[in-house]
Amino acid sequence: MESSGKRQLEELVNVARPVALILALLALKETPESSAARVATIFLAGYFFVAILVLAAERVARIERIYFSPEIDAIALAIFVALTPSLAPFWLFYLFAVFAMATLGRTGSNTSFHRLVPNNLFATDAAFLSAGAAVAVAVRAVWFSPSADHGILRPIGIVAGTYFGGLCIAWLGMRERRQLGEDRFIESLLSMIRVEKGLAESVRLVLSEIAREFDCERALLVICDEEIDRLFVWRGEQDRRHAFPPETLALTRAGAFLAEDLSHSVCWNSLEGKGQGFGWQRETGAVAKAMEVPPTAARQELAANRVMAVTILSSGHPTGRMILVNARRPFARGDLRWFERIVRHLNVPLENVFLLRSLRARAVEAERSRISRDLHDGILQTLLSLNIQFGVLRRKLPQAPEQVGTDLESLERTVREEGDDLRQMVKDLRPLRVESADLREMMHSFAERCHDESGMVVDLFLEENDLRAPDRICREVFQIYRESLNNIKKHARASHVVVKLWQDDTKIFLVVDDNGQGFSFAGKFESEELDRLRLGPISIKERTRTVGGVLTVESNPGHGARLTIEIPLN
Repeated sequence: MESSGKRQLEELVNVARPVALILALLALKETPESSAARVATIFLAGYFFVAILVLAAERVARIERIYFSPEIDAIALAIFVALTPSLAPFWLFYLFAVFAMATLGRTGSNTSFHRLVPNNLFATDAAFLSAGAAVAVAVRAVWFSPSADHGILRPIGIVAGTYFGGLCIAWLGMRERRQLGEDRFIESLLSMIRVEKGLAESVRLVLSEIAREFDCERALLVICDEEIDRLFVWRGEQDRRHAFPPETLALTRAGAFLAEDLSHSVCWNSLEGKGQGFGWQRETGAVAKAMEVPPTAARQELAANRVMAVTILSSGHPTGRMILVNARRPFARGDLRWFERIVRHLNVPLENVFLLRSLRARAVEAERSRISRDLHDGILQTLLSLNIQFGVLRRKLPQAPEQVGTDLESLERTVREEGDDLRQMVKDLRPLRVESADLREMMHSFAERCHDESGMVVDLFLEENDLRAPDRICREVFQIYRESLNNIKKHARASHVVVKLWQDDTKIFLVVDDNGQGFSFAGKFESEELDRLRLGPISIKERTRTVGGVLTVESNPGHGARLTIEIPLN
């Protein structure tokens, strides 16, 4: 178990201890006054004082760790059963001691928490404590009331109630312990899914940790992408010595990875002959009555003798499997339920990483397309024109050398201008670090540069206060602004541009309005319509989408265009 999880259980027990002891003291006060009652009260009050000191040291003095072993509670209970004249206060103390023993218990340092809680309740320390308490109650009844005529049923009922009551409390303590351990394990898995690590490394770490949890040889994540007719497979081993790159396979091989029927959670502990397996319907939980052994292709692909598989969802629809292969012990139904819970918690973060990777890939593709288009429409066209003009000059040189000299000066000027444009393009491709405090100054600087280069007037109406937005959003706002002005300068032939930037409590707004030629279409369209009709500036659409924004384009051919971008702050 993680140290933080163990510490949380210790805090729970430290709070419960004085509560149980004060209840036992109150019950002891209800017994007839006697010397035995006074001795038991003094002992219990002293133990209560110690419990309060431990709790105060932990909560008030902020002492990092005071370990109060449950064995100490068991020893104190054994002493108390001999002192108390009544069983009522003993039972209150006893039930707490059993709960503490079951909750804290004995743990190993290198063992999965899920396997730390024994499957057999009767083999736990808490069960032995319950049995010992039942024996002590029986001996006490015989010792203190040897001649009492209550019949045989009353002492048997007391002994049985003591034992089985303790077992019930032990079960609750073990359940609390298991639940906390499972929550901690899931939190650790979620912390491994990090964007900066990349999809492949995040998935590998998660799969390796799950393989360790179930003591399996390896774990697999299989995703079916029907849009591109491909199957993606990630693998992770328990020992993490090998880093397997993700595989991309034909979708026809889905059956080899148990990915054809995604409606059931399934497990096979034997794949020989008719096999030994169990499972249930994923949505309804109905037990599968007929379990067919995986096909030969699956057994060969997985090289498996034991397999457990749970369905992965994307936007609520099944898209693949997470598979455990070759556990060292037979899987139980509890393992399959636990595996389902793990996968259920991983569905959303894995889907988010997949979507982010897809958005990044689309943004990179759009940026490459923009660069390709700029190079094709700019420097490449100029180079083609220069090549043609050099051919013309070569033919003109013998007849008119003076004219050739003038033309060469013009070509030299053209080459210099294109070189400046290319240098500026390379500069613009460098990564930008834009903070909210710098955004206003950077926008003013770029507007002045556009005016110096093309004579285009750019009027900026910016909110007086600095934007209260993450740096990533500010960077994308500036990139969209710069891309918009570059497009207007190159294609719109505009003489005047008005840019407005402001924000409210939930969104940032950027409006770019020019008096140029406008787009080839007329009307007002939002992002989804632009995508469906394949209209609008591709790069700006992708940049807006990466920050969850909405782009609106309003165009009037021959009379300019207006871009409106709304970006949520969250």
